[in-house]
Amino acid sequence: MNKVMPQSKTKMYPAMIILLIGGFLVFSAWSARQAAGLGTKVTDADYYSKGLKYNTSQVEKRAAEVLGWNLETGLTGRALDFHLTDRDGSEVKQANGTLYLAIPGRAENIHLPLQEATSGHYQVNLAENISGTIQARLELERDGARLNRQLLLNL
Repeated sequence: MNKVMPQSKTKMYPAMIILLIGGFLVFSAWSARQAAGLGTKVTDADYYSKGLKYNTSQVEKRAAEVLGWNLETGLTGRALDFHLTDRDGSEVKQANGTLYLAIPGRAENIHLPLQEATSGHYQVNLAENISGTIQARLELERDGARLNRQLLLNL
């Protein structure tokens, strides 16, 4: 059984082969151009040099520092006191702190900055109109090391 292909189909194959080769050449040229370009910019210039050395990165050093922090909390009247020490018992000085209060019935949290009363002792005074059971979040930060604590205040 010899079947003869119609004339229109046989004329289409050379055009398809030329189109396939042309597409290959176009995408190869585009790929070479992309590879020769600068590519994407990396925001951290030392990103690739860090590799798997997580313990020597600054972020890990700061996190390890925070793990040794100890926080004691006290409430005297309307004054909320925090005593922050490191693992050696030394006061953690010059930390920036904020207390976020989630007051029921209010759409936004109240942000209260902490004041460093003495070395390692941080304090915030609560207003008289703040009362009831309030969820609070304390955030203390120094040199990139950050400590977060959740508190439940009964005023």
